Amino acid sequence: MSFLNEFEQHSWQQMGDRINQKTAADVERTLAKQGRKNLDDFCALVSPAAAPYLEQMAQMSYQLTRKRFGNTTQLYIPLYLSNECHNICTYCGFSVHNKIERLTLDKDQLMEEVEQIKRLGFDHILLVTGEANRKVGVEYFEQVLDWLRPHFSSISIEVQALEQQDYERLIKRGLNSVMIYQETYNKETYKSYHPKGKKSNMEYRLESPDRLGRAGIHRIGLAALLGLEDWRIDSSFVALHLAYLERKYWRTKFSISLPRLQPAEGCQSPNVIVSDKEFVQLICAYRIYNENVEISLSTRESPTLRDHLLKLGITSMSAGSKTDPGGYAAEGDALEQFEVNDERSPEQVAAMIRAQGFDPVWKDWDVALG
Repeated sequence: MSFLNEFEQHSWQQMGDRINQKTAADVERTLAKQGRKNLDDFCALVSPAAAPYLEQMAQMSYQLTRKRFGNTTQLYIPLYLSNECHNICTYCGFSVHNKIERLTLDKDQLMEEVEQIKRLGFDHILLVTGEANRKVGVEYFEQVLDWLRPHFSSISIEVQALEQQDYERLIKRGLNSVMIYQETYNKETYKSYHPKGKKSNMEYRLESPDRLGRAGIHRIGLAALLGLEDWRIDSSFVALHLAYLERKYWRTKFSISLPRLQPAEGCQSPNVIVSDKEFVQLICAYRIYNENVEISLSTRESPTLRDHLLKLGITSMSAGSKTDPGGYAAEGDALEQFEVNDERSPEQVAAMIRAQGFDPVWKDWDVALG
């Protein structure tokens, strides 16, 4: 039994109809509802009918976030270990069909990156690679965790989907969290974005969070890549997935990321434009739907927008990001995975957070305190 069983009970078309049939009365009922929200409520919150209620949703989102998370915002930084990849993904700069210089960090190169990152003040790190099992497989990840564990209180990864026993091996080495993004839940079009490689197996990827839950991971991160398909439908499937996982793996914590498709060399442009107003609606919808889920915002977004979104449900932000291997220690020639829009230093982002009355947190206290 996995999420796949529940997923197959919901068609893409039916989910879209469910959203588009929502009325102002449905939105008002959801906003007035006390206690836990369900998928039907989420569909109302992301529906076109909810657009006139955005100010009310923003106020609720702010209040719920402060109630659950206080006035803190966690800061983290991605460390790209490798741009090697065996997949073709039409939206990614690391895709195997892009003729770029490939680089996988060895221990010396990695420790140079760590030295620079520690100077910036970070104690929470996200390790990212392309998906190349032979070059950057479980044995490599085990080595990297051994090298990094003395330097960081919390380590997350965003890599290829793995087997349960592989996740168990990495958890024993100190892995805290895994981000495993479905990109899109549309069965009809998934293969067109992932025509080659292990990632083309949609069902295997869908079941990855189940394997993580069984392995006993501390936190699982979910996301759809906004811009591939109808954002309202994809986000509703993320909400469905989250609810399923929370029921089944109640000891595990969960986070949601909000990646909007950004330009990258050799990659497609967005099929669907998600406006800033719609982006705000989505953030508020996730928070009202689930007041406990962590919501993360990356440097894909502009400084101005990130400043304004801070109070609307966001609980963690990346800062000072480089999206190419070796990018912190030296300005390399390797291709970036995507374009960074907020190029402020971590201290500048922290100063912005303080200016809005929040406290920047440089480590994952939830993990550090056990």
